[in-house]
Amino acid sequence: MNFPENLLYTKDHEWVRVEGDVAFIGITDFAQHELGDIVYVDIPSKGTTVAQHEVFGTVEAVKTVSDLFMPLTGEVLEVNPVLDGSPELVNSDAYGEGWMIKCSIANPDEVAGLMSAEAYKELVH
Repeated sequence: MNFPENLLYTKDHEWVRVEGDVAFIGITDFAQHELGDIVYVDIPSKGTTVAQHEVFGTVEAVKTVSDLFMPLTGEVLEVNPVLDGSPELVNSDAYGEGWMIKCSIANPDEVAGLMSAEAYKELVH
């Protein structure tokens, strides 16, 4: 299992990469492994502001559909366009090409509430 130290994590198994006032968000290696083969990613929230902990989309695997929870309040600036035709990138490259959304960070204080790689590792083990 992969837990990059440069990312932050949520108890709902999303990861966050903060770049200035923008955050890239996806699901963790642990989450994609638990879901199995991902066949569809549905994120209808582009251009809308989503509050922390609200659902911003869903990910569909062969046997289940799982909600995606917003780690930080912000406007969804971009949805990864590659996932439309290649949702399996979430399985093969969860922390790279498999990112899901890019959003603005409305409340920088929320970043402090996210988990470190070490804390997330303890949560899932």
